[in-house]
Amino acid sequence: MLGKRFYSDIAALRKTPLFDFHLAHEGKMVDYAGFAMPVLYKAQSHIASHNWVREKAGLFDVSHMVQHKFLGPDATKFLETITPSDLKGLKPFTSTLSVLLNSNGGIVDDTIICKHAENEYYVVTNAGCRDKDLAFFREQASRLGVNVRHDLIGGGLLALQGPEAANVLQKLTNFDLKEIGFGESAFVDLLGGKYHVARGGYTGEDGFEVSVTDDAKSLEFANALVENEAVQPIGLAARDSLRLEAGMCLYGNELTEEITPIAARLAWVIGKPRRADKEFNGAEEILKQLAEKSTPLRTGLVSTGPAPRTGAKILDKDGSQVGTVTSGSLSPTLGKNVAMGYLPRKLAKNGTELSIEIRGKPRPAVVSAMPFVTPNYYRK
Repeated sequence: MLGKRFYSDIAALRKTPLFDFHLAHEGKMVDYAGFAMPVLYKAQSHIASHNWVREKAGLFDVSHMVQHKFLGPDATKFLETITPSDLKGLKPFTSTLSVLLNSNGGIVDDTIICKHAENEYYVVTNAGCRDKDLAFFREQASRLGVNVRHDLIGGGLLALQGPEAANVLQKLTNFDLKEIGFGESAFVDLLGGKYHVARGGYTGEDGFEVSVTDDAKSLEFANALVENEAVQPIGLAARDSLRLEAGMCLYGNELTEEITPIAARLAWVIGKPRRADKEFNGAEEILKQLAEKSTPLRTGLVSTGPAPRTGAKILDKDGSQVGTVTSGSLSPTLGKNVAMGYLPRKLAKNGTELSIEIRGKPRPAVVSAMPFVTPNYYRK
């Protein structure tokens, strides 16, 4: 039974359209970015839920994330100013990981941008940055004087991830999902409606993120998915360890307004035409860092002993601090600890032996390539 304290605490938080679904499946609810979100479900361990996604299919509620629509004569110009992405060169119904940039080249947020048509984009940003991002969009649009319409999209956003994801979703639609490759999307007939289905996710596995713009249909869709025995609902605990194994950044940990795409090893999001036109926020500083190759770098580490946690000191062979862990966890897939942190370039080389201070003791660590686990994406 859930106590009165639980209900009073949760009542103060925002709810996604799947809140009742989480309670029905006995989710352990926590405060995440101001939303009541499941960290685990009853009779589920973190490791078991993580492994389920790697082996079968997991359903994640990501409705707390912010879905946007940008359209109008200046939509491409606007987004190409506040991000370094080559959106002119993006084909319709393809997407790119990108970053919102401040005037110094720091990362305001990371985002997925999907181009639906010329000057029409579907954009997803992080829940924890919601208020900051909305203010940023308003300020930048005013500064640039652009003709852009910005709409927020309601309803649910559901991520189905894992090697069985395509088989599961295919049973619910006549649309041939093989027509959607990694990084592509389409409007697909599902449960009597037509919804945006994007192939990708935050786990390193094949999967889909489905935007269901009706709250009741979101709940119906979630229930339909878990009727398949290959699917289990999965919470935040596994979501974090899965993305860490996949070498993916978490805003507020690996990414902040003081970190540039160069330091974050996201230089690849800067399109070649953008490096030439230099017409995006912070271009001067970012391109300078790209040329000089002197910034610290986001680096992967594998360690032994207790799992490293955010804030742990990274030490060199002399015991001097050279960095800080930004994310760390046991890797259920590999059976050893993995972590990320920022290191000087001379140390950010695969095989460099370091240590991580845990509970006052240095524990051996070795710089490792990322992703730690080989991605399993579907490409046409």
